[in-house]
Amino acid sequence: MENVAFFLHILGVMLFVAGIVVAGAAFEAARRRQRPSEIALLLGLTRVGVALVAVGTVLAGVFGLWLVHLGKWGYGSGWVDASIALFILVLALGGLGGRRPKEARLLASRLAEQDAPSDGELRRLLDDRVSRADNYGSLLLVVVIVALMCFKP
Repeated sequence: MENVAFFLHILGVMLFVAGIVVAGAAFEAARRRQRPSEIALLLGLTRVGVALVAVGTVLAGVFGLWLVHLGKWGYGSGWVDASIALFILVLALGGLGGRRPKEARLLASRLAEQDAPSDGELRRLLDDRVSRADNYGSLLLVVVIVALMCFKP
């Protein structure tokens, strides 16, 4: 059973990371566009990334906890507790960081439907520093979690 739990945990982690990469790449590509229709299309791709993150979260979380139960490590192990806490923080930061891109997607879609040019509000949403810091911060924490999982200090 441990091999099954490990396989599904790793599959979840891969989906989680792939989702972050898809959403991040689509968002950064959208930031470099001017036409609302292109921005809306690229930000629409971030929804695929968010779906992958959601599935990966469930798989990595459930099967990661099951691995702790099955394995020789307990919830008292520092790296396990730190990984769980960081994972919760990653989800919170990612949720906060995704608000502005979602607003930008909705605004870009409205502008594209009206065949209107990009406006300052759309650019402000795309260039929001707090949102970008939340997203890049969550990515950095994912790297820390992967290091904790690999090295188990």
